[in-house]
Amino acid sequence: MQVRAFHGVNLAGWLTLESWVTPELFADSGALDEPTLISQLGRKRYATLVSQHRKDFMSQADFTRIASRGFNAVRLPVPWYVFGRRGPDCGPYIGCLSHVDNAFDWAEEVGLSLLLVLAVSPGNPNESASLIRDQADFTEYRKDLLQVIAALSKRYASRVGFLGLEVADDPVVQVRRGMRFTDGIPQHSLRNYYRDAYEVIRKNAGEDVLVVIPDAGRPALWRKFMASDSYQGVWLDCHLFHHTDHVDAAGPSAVRTLVDRSRRSLARAAKSGLPVMVGKWSASLPYAESMMTPEGQIALARVYVSEQLSAFSGCPGWFFQTWKTSGRLVGWDARVALATFERRMLD
Repeated sequence: MQVRAFHGVNLAGWLTLESWVTPELFADSGALDEPTLISQLGRKRYATLVSQHRKDFMSQADFTRIASRGFNAVRLPVPWYVFGRRGPDCGPYIGCLSHVDNAFDWAEEVGLSLLLVLAVSPGNPNESASLIRDQADFTEYRKDLLQVIAALSKRYASRVGFLGLEVADDPVVQVRRGMRFTDGIPQHSLRNYYRDAYEVIRKNAGEDVLVVIPDAGRPALWRKFMASDSYQGVWLDCHLFHHTDHVDAAGPSAVRTLVDRSRRSLARAAKSGLPVMVGKWSASLPYAESMMTPEGQIALARVYVSEQLSAFSGCPGWFFQTWKTSGRLVGWDARVALATFERRMLD
């Protein structure tokens, strides 16, 4: 198992469409997600659009630039319909296996490690993938997900750049609030899925790749879970965004408050007994100082990023969200948000 720290970027919005990454693809339809886009455009126009987007949005040059900026890994979300007609019934969606193959070729050529992420969010009421037929009954589609995980693990088991596989992206776990439960997947169902996914990956890819499980936004729920000798090479993933947080003040004091929240989340997650990585984070702050100059805002964002990097220093890996957006979105596009940081600060 590799022991070096992995510092990388997400490749969001490439193999699954994201309106915040490429709003121009959604502008004429009024859609905000991929399923609505399909219904608005029709299958044929959608297929043409998504095929051209995947061909153009990421290239070998992007991987070369990622490596040249000092990153050593990428986190690539892949859709459940990645195998197209060779996988579970994909309906109107278009497979993208050749692009994943390309990603491995491009990553290995420049020394990047690749963490695959199955881009599903069990329990999320906003889950848009049509595979999710019944949010209340995870058993309706968990077998399909395990089938895809098995096929991905087997296909890339021998690739040098295969860092590991994250078995979901942003699940939402059910939590008791008084006499009621919030929306989401029951915790025991998610835990059982994680265990089954682990066994599938180990059976098909061996012991040398990581199995990553997301904390579902509840870092304290995983105390001692999968931390026994029966499980090897398992990491817990925290997503640490603060752009919607409420803080009592702005400026440096608010930055300290936000970074302290990141540290506390990581400390709670560490009680799981598992190595804790940060799968997604951004440079976006939750407030705008109307009296602050643009230069002052840039300086404050730099302080925020620097402090976040310091908070993550004990993690075996972190991945900025994301490498690129079509509009070079400040705070989210690594080419902009991290452009002023020297390579040594990212190592």
